[in-house]
Amino acid sequence: MTTPASTRTLLSDLRPVYVVGIGLHRYQRATDTSFVDLGLTAVRAALDDSGVPWTSVETAYTGSTRLGMAVSRPLLRHLGVTGIPMTQVENASASGSSAFRLAVRDIAAGFADVAIALGVDKAAPGVRAETMTGVAPHDEGLTTPPVHFALLAEEYLRSRGAGAEDLARVAVKNHGNAADNPFAHRQQRRTIDEILADRPIAGVLTRLECCPVGEGAAAVVVVSERAMAELGIEPARAVRVLSSVQQSEQLYGTRSYDAELTGATTEQALSEAGIGAADLDVVELHDAFAIEELQYLETMGICEEGAAPSCLRDGEFDIGGRVAVSPSGGLLAMGHPIGPTGVGQIAEITRQLRGDAGVRQQPRAEFGLAHLVGLGAVCVTHVLAAPA
Repeated sequence: MTTPASTRTLLSDLRPVYVVGIGLHRYQRATDTSFVDLGLTAVRAALDDSGVPWTSVETAYTGSTRLGMAVSRPLLRHLGVTGIPMTQVENASASGSSAFRLAVRDIAAGFADVAIALGVDKAAPGVRAETMTGVAPHDEGLTTPPVHFALLAEEYLRSRGAGAEDLARVAVKNHGNAADNPFAHRQQRRTIDEILADRPIAGVLTRLECCPVGEGAAAVVVVSERAMAELGIEPARAVRVLSSVQQSEQLYGTRSYDAELTGATTEQALSEAGIGAADLDVVELHDAFAIEELQYLETMGICEEGAAPSCLRDGEFDIGGRVAVSPSGGLLAMGHPIGPTGVGQIAEITRQLRGDAGVRQQPRAEFGLAHLVGLGAVCVTHVLAAPA
């Protein structure tokens, strides 16, 4: 049975939810740092930023994909054993986004007044359940993610009359943004020539047009209005969550299912938030491969179909442009340690909507959107609003 859209409970029907604390451990190449140290760095920073004591946190969700079972307690027990519910969330690239969504829903529904969502991962081999179904893949396993997106890139560039330089501009922009982000994996500005001349990975995609997968951690504290009042949290730093939407893949036509799924999920998230794509000031999206930014900006309705390359050339997606796209550096340069990525997006948008992003600040940022796609395929999209 499917709940009719007209009777479905929306986030706006429930209690308001606010992000009041953010924290990160830099995304980086694999090191011998334990996941406990990575995670505690982010969680302690988020608690300090919020001013919320650990003893006031009532529930915790941990996004992780490569650390095995029971990640939460070995990490969080170092803050004090308080007996709160702890849940580990695995949803591929959308693990952190899903953890945040669950924390938001707990606050909105009144199950808790203070929750923490965190993500942590170490670089390690991942196992896809799809490879263990007993059903042989039609492509004999040859269509890996880089190949999949290289094929989409070839089709996109051909159908739009665009070139490799248009794709490289995505990487130039995002590497430039990450160069000013102390938490980013890649912190070096790149030219179009450097991007194009780098080591080829698949088809037209070079190494610098593909995200690095390393290690890191991110955490955010979300609260109700009651908790804000009781804990003395400053409303001027509280970013409201307007919508939290998750969908899974359906049957589509001949277009990329990642793009179609993104369009449908974003449309619902914007509708529930009560704003349009034109109202967005900041977008953090799933750009594991450079082609994704061009595809998703079009299916999100942020630009017309086929217009993303020209809008990018004109600076519309730069910091200070019409809408800042991936001011953190995105997955391409901020990095994609998997579990933390979605939570890190929320941290960046919160920073932007507070006006605390420094040289990466999008002027007068009022609305932000965070988006991730996970294998399976699932899509999670959040819309946030600046403090009133």
